Amino acid sequence: MHKTHLPLTLWFWSAYLVSTHAPGISALQLRRQLGVGRYETAWMILHKLRRAMVAPEREPLTDEVEVDEAFLGGRDTDLRGGRQRHGKPLVGVAVEVRGQGSGRLRLQLLPDASAASLTRFVSSTVAPGAIVHTDGWHGYDRVHATGFDHRPQIQGSRHRGGRFLLPRAHRAISNLKTWLQGTHHGVSPKHLPVYLDEFVFRHNRRRTPLAAFQTLLGLGTVHQPTTYDEIIRRAEKGAAEQTG
Repeated sequence: MHKTHLPLTLWFWSAYLVSTHAPGISALQLRRQLGVGRYETAWMILHKLRRAMVAPEREPLTDEVEVDEAFLGGRDTDLRGGRQRHGKPLVGVAVEVRGQGSGRLRLQLLPDASAASLTRFVSSTVAPGAIVHTDGWHGYDRVHATGFDHRPQIQGSRHRGGRFLLPRAHRAISNLKTWLQGTHHGVSPKHLPVYLDEFVFRHNRRRTPLAAFQTLLGLGTVHQPTTYDEIIRRAEKGAAEQTG
């Protein structure tokens, strides 16, 4: 909201809608619902709010965690010869095991499915000593050596008895794909990281929507302000880094 020319009530309504509306809200929907004059204005509001959805010192995932990775767009399968990108963004997913359900979630855009990338993802999202469940992909071979109780499930298929080996991770990525296509009708890869942040924010607070609204307002006070030009430059820089 720094140096904003928009009414503060508009910002508060936007924060409320993006944090409590069950399927989320797109810039087009926000523009219509709040009577914002330009699509670009609604888009900027939502992107600024998304950048406030990550707590600077959030705690890593603990106890028992499922870790997997998936391509967004097209089929999500293990391809012969390794994980071929074919131009699709690759997303790492880590989710806590809480009985039959899921605990906290982390999502991160990955440059590739190499051991270096996957080990770095696990180390940055999971607390040392936690039990980490993965499939048998060799990119996870270093996880045990970095201080985790790694328990890979090695099979020729990702399914066991018609069920996914990592059901919570698979459910999270399936819900993410549905949300991106259903609410936003697809997302540009260069802006994908902030949409992943929004999905994580919403998932981790899905049972307390009103608390999510309060949390979003609170987090907004600890982040530095971001201009429209900075949003565009950061997205372009991130896209360049992902493509090498």
